[in-house]
This record gives sequence, structure tokens and C-alpha cells, in this order.
Amino acid sequence: MRDVTLTELFQHPITKKHLQRSGIAHAIEVAYNAFHLAFKYNVSVDLATKAALLHDIGHYEWYRQGKWDYEQYRKNDIHAIKGAERAHKLLVRLGENPQNAKLISVAILLHTDSYLPEVDIKRSPLQKVVKLADEMDEEQGGNHHYKQIDQITALEKIQQLDQLVDHHLPKQQLQQNNQEKLM
Repeated sequence: MRDVTLTELFQHPITKKHLQRSGIAHAIEVAYNAFHLAFKYNVSVDLATKAALLHDIGHYEWYRQGKWDYEQYRKNDIHAIKGAERAHKLLVRLGENPQNAKLISVAILLHTDSYLPEVDIKRSPLQKVVKLADEMDEEQGGNHHYKQIDQITALEKIQQLDQLVDHHLPKQQLQQNNQEKLM
């Protein structure tokens, strides 16, 4: 049993407000990518999909003279920092396990290198999954943030992903428990 579902996250007013900026279609695509990558990296599908759905929740709109300025965004954006904070607060407010909320938030914090100094970061498997899931949907010039999806289809896709997570999570937990017993 999960503390918070993707549907609950998706329907929350804070999520709705901020995913409008970063792109609902992109967030959903990244969540699906994370679901599939979670198996490869032996990561919780629950944590991976939540972090992926919320990964861009910290986006700020960089405009110059009323027009989106991608270069300003690339030079000055720290959306992962703001997003990690915003996601953590939202998850805790909704009743997510505090340790899971922290893991999800740190994965959001490290999903991009755009604001980091030139250092090699050793990411956890969950952090790798979210970063890779995002990169799989990237388009040149940030165009992935402008893909469109209607609200009904978006909600249906989130609900379908919730069903997939609910179906696979018990199997994953059982496998992890069996692996721990062997150690």
C-alpha cells in the first residue's frame, strides 16, 4: 500500500499549477520512462514514478520582452533546487513517508546538471533513473516542455500508471525482501 498515489499528486493544486509551466505531457512521459527504467536499476517503481512526475515542478518561466528565452533559462535556472523543496513539502503534506519524501526530493535535486559546477556526481540508482528518464524525453531548445496533452487524457494516463505501479510494487518488494534474506 502506497502512502500517496500519482493521481493524488497530479490532482493537487500545487502540482497542477507548476506542471503547467514545465509541461504536463513531458512530466507524464518522464514518469512512464522512470517506471520502465526502475526495473533495470532495481529501484522502487513508486519512488521513481513520483520523482519523475515532479522532477520539473520547480520551473520558473524565463521571459524577455514577452517571449520565452531559452538561453536565459540555461544560464540562470535552478529549477531542480526549487523543485526538490516544493516536492518535499507537497509530499509530506499529502502524507508520504518522510524518508521516501526525502529520497524523491533528492532525486529531483539531482535530475539535471544544468546548475551544478563541473563535478562528477555519484548518483544513487533512483537518482540515475530520474535523470535518464528525463533525458529520454528531451528535445532541442527545451521543446519537450511545450508538448501538449489534454487534461482528461493526462489524468487517464496517470491513473493507468498508478495501476501499473500498484501491480508491480508488491512483486518488487517481495524480490527485494528475498534478496535481503540471501545477504
